[in-house]
Formats: sequence, structure tokens, C-alpha cells
Amino acid sequence: MKLALVSTFTLTIVLTGCSIPTAPTAVSPLNGIFTEPVGRSGATLINNGSQVSLGIVYSQNTQTNRAYLRDYQANAGTGFGQSLLVQPIHDAYVATSKPDLAVDWVKTSLQRQFGSVTVYPDMQSLRAAKPDVMAVVDTRSQLITSRSSDIQSDVSADFYDKNFNYLGTAQGHDAKALSPVWADYKRSEEIVADINEQQNVQVRALQKFDQSLSDLLTTSSKEISKLDSKTEKKFY
Repeated sequence: MKLALVSTFTLTIVLTGCSIPTAPTAVSPLNGIFTEPVGRSGATLINNGSQVSLGIVYSQNTQTNRAYLRDYQANAGTGFGQSLLVQPIHDAYVATSKPDLAVDWVKTSLQRQFGSVTVYPDMQSLRAAKPDVMAVVDTRSQLITSRSSDIQSDVSADFYDKNFNYLGTAQGHDAKALSPVWADYKRSEEIVADINEQQNVQVRALQKFDQSLSDLLTTSSKEISKLDSKTEKKFY
């Protein structure tokens, strides 16, 4: 047998060994973060620059998403990745499910805009540190499984001033619906190309986040309010 085509035998190995987890259900980015109502800040612009400290915490979605991606990679390695016939496919699954891709990207983006960026384990630690600006980073991914070839990636950062008043949100989203990855007419190269779209979708969402962040930091609070009203931004 050759790698040119994924045979019925190979397909059976792949699917019977596949225990890839499905994406966890998303919750509010602020779930478990704030226990009191959050108001809107009266600031004209979000304070940023080399003299401004930013403290961030990861939302429950972000923490769950990183665990989901670690599980996804682990299953790719021990489930359907064992046959030499599907090794390139196994490698593609592992390469496109990096658990820290989103958080590392977002942190780097924020470091370009603020003097210091520190990640805190929880809101209590963040409150005690009293940075100039705070942000809740929320990331979510939906990757390919044996039952679905729909891919989606969402990333956002909700910003607050030192008094915990809402300043604005930077966000990025991308999605793609593929034909069934495991259709029996697909060559292994085509399957690998489809799987690689997982990373492309994640990167495009992050690029959109970068643009949104740039726009947010140069937009007045009046304009931010208009944008938030269109997306029905809710405070908690």
C-alpha cells in the first residue's frame, strides 16, 4: 500500500483508534472572574504605552481550551497516529493543535502596546498587584473530529481600568466549514491540507485580534460605546 490514497483499511485504523475530544462548551468570558457588577469607565482612551503596566488573567474558557488542546494532541499521538500509513496525518493533527498558540500570541501583541504585561493566576492576585490596566483574555477553539470538519477560533481581551470599570474589547474570529475530512475519495495529501486549515483559522482569528486591538487603542470611548452597543456588550 502507498501513501497516495487513504485506503479503507487505513480509514478503519484511523477512525477506530480515534478518541479525539470535542470542543468544550463556552461560558461567559467573565464567568468566575467578577462577582460584582462592572460599570463603564469614563476614560477617553485606553491608557497604553511604555509607562503603562497591564495585568491579565485567563478566563475559564482559556484554561479549558488549553486543556482541550493538550488532550487533542495526546489523542493524536496515542490514538490514530500509530500506523505508518497515517503518520503525516498524525503529525498534522499535532502541529495544528498547539495549546499555547493563542495565549502566547496575545501576550506578545499586548507587550507591543504596554510597558509591562504580567499574567496573574487569579483575580485576587491581580487586584493585589494594582496594575494600571487589566484585561481578561478569552480563547476558544473548535477543531476537526471524526464527526465534524467545522473549524472555529475565537479570541478576545476585555479591558478594565484600575477601578475595574470596563474600557473596551479587542476580538478576533474566524471559521471554516470543510467537506468531511475522512471522505473515502480523499488522498492523504488532501486530508493533511484540510487538517492544516485548523492552524490557518487560528492564525487568521489572531491576526484579526491584532487589528481589533490596534483600533481599540486609538479609538475614543464614545466610539467604543457605539461599537459595543452594536454587539450588545453586557456587563457583569
